[in-house]
Amino acid sequence: MGFYEFYQIFGQIAFFLAVTMLILLSVTLILGKLLLKENKLVFPRLLLFTIDMFYGLFKKFSENVGVNAEIVDQIGVEVRNKVNLNIFKNIKSQDKILVLPHCLRHSDCEAKLESSGLVCKDCNRCVIGVLKKKAENQGFKVFIIPGSTFLKKILDENKFKAVLGVACYQDLNLAMMKLSKFSCQGVPLLKDGCINTKVDPRAVLEKIGEIQRCKKESRINSCNNKTHSPKTL
Repeated sequence: MGFYEFYQIFGQIAFFLAVTMLILLSVTLILGKLLLKENKLVFPRLLLFTIDMFYGLFKKFSENVGVNAEIVDQIGVEVRNKVNLNIFKNIKSQDKILVLPHCLRHSDCEAKLESSGLVCKDCNRCVIGVLKKKAENQGFKVFIIPGSTFLKKILDENKFKAVLGVACYQDLNLAMMKLSKFSCQGVPLLKDGCINTKVDPRAVLEKIGEIQRCKKESRINSCNNKTHSPKTL
């Protein structure tokens, strides 16, 4: 086979792979938007495969077709929530942990940072104290962390089977990717930032099992300083 024939075949293969990739990303985006808008989960394994394998590329593709790239993280979180929900529910609370972000704390928080994260003093100035108390009453271990390095330490030093996390969509999706061997559930922040961020406490309490799940799905909010419906993406 000559060089011309070789490069011709190579070019055809490359073109075929590029077209296949575009189709895969397009289908994933369509199915993901269907999930966010209509609450219909179709081909969840395909969605997770595309998001996990082509995360950065998928974000760029979304932007190129005029869609907010944050939809990739929204899709990832919502798919994992639905796929893992029944397993998560059936795991004993004593085998679950709740991971909260330190940015939920009050601006005057006096909690000290230790090796496992912030040690809440239950001052009742912010929602952390409420969620911590409710979760611990159910049997959860609770961690309040400032970053992913603490999450790694928690993984190394604790035994558990399921994780409930609260974070912005991007951090939540990336963390759930890393924790894929566990039955993860995630609740996205309603408002992002360094301090005084917001989360829907009812959504967290529903995941904990403290209150009954609402019949209607709550709106999905993006990870920024604005609160909006995924339909605007």
